Amino acid sequence: MSTPIITGLMAYGMSGRIFQAPFLTTNPGFKFKAVVERHEKKAAARYPDVISYNSIDELLADDEIELVVVNTPNDTHFDFAIKALNAGKHVLLEKPAAATSAEVKIIYDLSRKVNRHVMLYQNRRWDSGFLQVKEVIESGKLGQLIEVYFRMDRYKRALSPKLFKETASTPANGLVYDLGAHLIDNAICLFGKPLSFTKTTGIYREGSEVPDYFTYHLTYPNQLNVFLTSGLLIAEVLPGFAIHGTLGSFVKERCDVQEAQLDKGMLPTDKDYGIEPEGSDGKLVIMDIENKRNVSFLKPPKGNYNGLFDAVYNTIRHNALYPITEEHIAWQLELLEE
Repeated sequence: MSTPIITGLMAYGMSGRIFQAPFLTTNPGFKFKAVVERHEKKAAARYPDVISYNSIDELLADDEIELVVVNTPNDTHFDFAIKALNAGKHVLLEKPAAATSAEVKIIYDLSRKVNRHVMLYQNRRWDSGFLQVKEVIESGKLGQLIEVYFRMDRYKRALSPKLFKETASTPANGLVYDLGAHLIDNAICLFGKPLSFTKTTGIYREGSEVPDYFTYHLTYPNQLNVFLTSGLLIAEVLPGFAIHGTLGSFVKERCDVQEAQLDKGMLPTDKDYGIEPEGSDGKLVIMDIENKRNVSFLKPPKGNYNGLFDAVYNTIRHNALYPITEEHIAWQLELLEE
């Protein structure tokens, strides 16, 4: 890569610490120059060469910074993306892009007006399990697809201390805008915009104001049904991926290790980064012409969130099409805001 993209983070919470800073400091396509830290200067302790600004205005006033990562609370994404674009910065925007599809259109319209790129941080396209599901589906081994199930289950009885996730009056709140954005993007990545959908939500945790359970049923051409489910009170976690076709099935636990590894301080350049533990293989069952089961276990590929950062680099430096397109985000928001 030729000239690194000089980048600033709007925050150094969990997202900045785990999902952005390790890549901005190890991927040769980027130079991590600055971060906004209003209180404790935690980033400076780990990255002593990085400037720690006290405000977003200071960060945006830095003329050397080309790319700004908007990784602040959900309800601020729209306002801060607009502010960064008006400051002449490219934007890497954490999901969800905004609270409504109307806001998403405003963001992208402005990006065209100021000739800057807006790119969504949908890292779960580079999870090991999802990469394997994509390979299996594209191989055609399952025949015509009948049902696809994607799940992200948790058991978290306590309410989140992050109020934007738990307050009903705050835009883009709750589990739907959190894990739902990931699951919907997985479906859109593979199958595009659904013909129709139904959405069911529920509130089960004591004191909760926002949905902590949801399920979507998406319908696609050729009788394909896709089900997306997540809950915060699921004690027995089910397989994250289950795909059934006319010739066979593929089932896989959701075992991507990248988040846990990054949280413990492992860098993306480590040889063990992104490799799932033994016993995490996906199970492929193919029926032969005599209706006998042929079972094989497939080792998942290495997870690789750097694929997203490489895409960001190629979009900014070479004007390549970013894989999470404006259409994808507009379709996602239609499902989220329903």
